Amino acid sequence: MHASRLSATGRGDPLGDGALRDSLCSGAVTGAVAYGIALVIYRLYFHPLAKFPGPKAAAATEWYEIWFDVVEWGQFIWEIERMHEEYGPIVRINPEEHHIKDPDFYDEIYASGAKKRDKYVRWTMMAGAPVSAFSTPEHHIHRTRRGALNPFFARRSIVKLEPTIRKKVDMLCERFAQFVGTGEVVRLDVAFMSLTMDVITEYCYGYSYNYISEPNFKAECKEPMSTLFEQAAFRRTVPWFVGLMQRFQDSLVLKMMPAMGLLINWQQDIKREVKAVLAAPQEQKDTIFHHLRDSNLGASEKDAHRLADEAEILVGAGSKTTAKTLAFYIIVVKGVMATSTSVATWTALEQLPYFTVCSRSEGIRLSYGITTRSPRRAHEVLQYKQWAIPALTPISEITYFISMDPNILQIQRSLIHITSFSKGTRGCLGINLAYAELHLGLAGLFRRFDWEL
Repeated sequence: MHASRLSATGRGDPLGDGALRDSLCSGAVTGAVAYGIALVIYRLYFHPLAKFPGPKAAAATEWYEIWFDVVEWGQFIWEIERMHEEYGPIVRINPEEHHIKDPDFYDEIYASGAKKRDKYVRWTMMAGAPVSAFSTPEHHIHRTRRGALNPFFARRSIVKLEPTIRKKVDMLCERFAQFVGTGEVVRLDVAFMSLTMDVITEYCYGYSYNYISEPNFKAECKEPMSTLFEQAAFRRTVPWFVGLMQRFQDSLVLKMMPAMGLLINWQQDIKREVKAVLAAPQEQKDTIFHHLRDSNLGASEKDAHRLADEAEILVGAGSKTTAKTLAFYIIVVKGVMATSTSVATWTALEQLPYFTVCSRSEGIRLSYGITTRSPRRAHEVLQYKQWAIPALTPISEITYFISMDPNILQIQRSLIHITSFSKGTRGCLGINLAYAELHLGLAGLFRRFDWEL
C-alpha cells in the first residue's frame, strides 16, 4: 500500500513532475515575453524620454547599440552621426541616454564649479578599473578621489617635474641619433609611448620602466594599451560580464581567452608595483603613490585593489593618449632654441604663438583624446532649446564631432572648443602633464633632427 502510493505520486508517475516542469517553463517564457513587450511599450510611450527624437528601435532596446558597437565592432559612433542627420541636434540614442551634437552646449553638459555631474554607471567598466577616480559614478565620491590626485597634476607640480621630462626627452634623442644615417624606419607611435610611459611610471612609483632604452622601445607594451581601449565598447555594453570575469583567477581567464595574455600581465605588473609601494618603509618619496599611501584618505581608499585601478588609469591614460598626439607632428622650433642642442623651458615654449596653436589646437584636435562618448548625469533639469531634459538623464557629446565641425575650425573658435581633454569637474586630470610633454618633447626632437614621413 505504502509502495503503491509512492509510485502513484512520486518518481513512478511520469506525468506528475514533467507536467509541472512544462507548466513552469511555459509560464516563465510567457512571463518573460509579456515583460519584454510591456517594457518596450513603456519605453516608447510612457518613459520620461519618450517624446524626444530618435529611432524607435534605439529607444526600445539596448540591443540596437549592442549590434553596432559589439557585433559591428565600434560602429555606433557613425550610427549616431546618421541619427543626427535625420533627427537633428538632440537624439535619444538608447532607452536611457541622449546625445547632443552642438559645440555651444558642451560646457553645460560637462560643467564645472558647483554644478554636480555624475558619470553614467553603465560606463564605470569602460576602462576596466571601476573604483578609480576616472570611473567613479557619484559626484561626491569622485570629488574625494580626484581631490587626492589634483595636487600632483597642478601646474606647479608639473613644473617641478620638468627636469624628469627633459631627461627622458634627451634619452629619446640619443636613441634617435643612433638611427641617423642607417636608413632604418622608426615607429614614432612606439617611440613616443616609451617616452610618456617612462615619465608617468617614474612619477607614479619613483622609477621608470626604462622602455626608451629597449631595442624596439618595448613595442609590445603598446598592445595591452590598445586592447584596453579597443575593448571599451564591449565592457561598456555588457558590464556584468566584466564584473564576472574579474572574479575569476587570471590563470582561468587566460585559458578561456589566451589573447588577453599581454593585458593581464600588464595589469599584474601594476598590482605588484602598487603592493610594493604599500609594503615599503614609510619614508617620504616624491611620487604619486607614496603620497597617496601616506595621505589622510580612509583605509578603503588606500586599499591595494583600488589603488591598482587608479594606477591602471594613470599609466594607461598618461602614456598612450599623449604619445598618439606627439606622433602627429613634424615641426621645427628655432625662436627660443638657437641651436639644435639648446634647451628651452616649458614656460618659454608656451610663449611661441605658432608652436602653441599647433600643439594646443591642431595636434590636440586631430588626436581627439577619447573618441567614444562619455555621458554625464546632471542633478538638475537641463534646458536645450525647446527640450527640457530630466535630471539624471545620461547626456553626452562625442569629441570627434566637435573636433571635425567645419563651423568651428577657425583658430579663434577651435581653441575655445578644444574638448579632447573633456571639461568641467571631471576633465582630464593630466592636462598639464600632457602639455608639458608635448611642448618639451616636440621642441627637443624636432629642433635636433630633420624628419621625413
